[in-house]
Amino acid sequence: MRLSFPALLAVVMAVATASAQTPLPPPRPALPASPSQSVTPAPQPQPGAVAKELFGHMSGPAPLAARAVGFYAKGCLAGAVALPVDGKTWQVMRLARNRNWGHPDLIKFLERLSARVPQFGWPGVLVGDISQPRGGPMLTGHASHQVGLDADVWLTPMPNRTLSTEERETISATMIVRADRLDVDPAAWTPGHIKVVKAAAEDPEVERVLVNAAIKKALCREAGSDHAWLQKVRPYWGHDYHMHIRIRCPAGNPDCKAQDPTPAGDGCGKELDWWFRDSILHPKPPAVPPKPKPPLTMADLPPACRQVLIAR
Repeated sequence: MRLSFPALLAVVMAVATASAQTPLPPPRPALPASPSQSVTPAPQPQPGAVAKELFGHMSGPAPLAARAVGFYAKGCLAGAVALPVDGKTWQVMRLARNRNWGHPDLIKFLERLSARVPQFGWPGVLVGDISQPRGGPMLTGHASHQVGLDADVWLTPMPNRTLSTEERETISATMIVRADRLDVDPAAWTPGHIKVVKAAAEDPEVERVLVNAAIKKALCREAGSDHAWLQKVRPYWGHDYHMHIRIRCPAGNPDCKAQDPTPAGDGCGKELDWWFRDSILHPKPPAVPPKPKPPLTMADLPPACRQVLIAR
């Protein structure tokens, strides 16, 4: 049946009106971005978050220019590099801790120091804790070692073989201090120890070397006429099986906070005698135990440490 033009126009207009009144289907949801396109923002650490819980679980360094941020005991480290676990004249101990990271200047120093020790009768050095991959407070142990400028070097010569992974976790460093804490153990103390500590202290980048007071006493007694380097060697609690080496803030690291200079003199006089007082060697427990210090939070660290923590 043929429709006249007026009838056909009426049908078209009716269809158009019905389409305009029919609701459109809801829009289809957008497809999720592919993994290569998605960008997950790094979580922002809260100011009250315990810093060691965050820095202590970072497995790799911050991909930023190398810089020490803050103070040795309150800061962090960007652009850290790892000391290889094996070198010609060093081996890293306690690998499971993942603490063989440091500022590039410190890593170069350790390589430089270790290269010197064979002339003192040691095959090399055993290196303990340096810093975590991004520095910061550690889950256990040290209060310092936070900015990649501290390193523990054992006072045990490196053996003439490569230690196994198990040995690096279980072997103990040699106890250098006598049982009464008044002097070094003559069975463990050697001329090589004097030369290794001296080599560390004489390096121009070294700020100070911390050892047990009994070791400092032996160094003062046996150093000979040259006592200039002893100014950097300072007595401190513990440190009876290793020396703690601290280098100065690197050039071009304005956020690094320097430590006060060491006092003048060789430190072999009355200031050393203080450490051997009975009240210091055998302190009485306080009547009221002191409250433990609260752990450092992110708010306690320099603001730049937030960026170091979340950098990807």
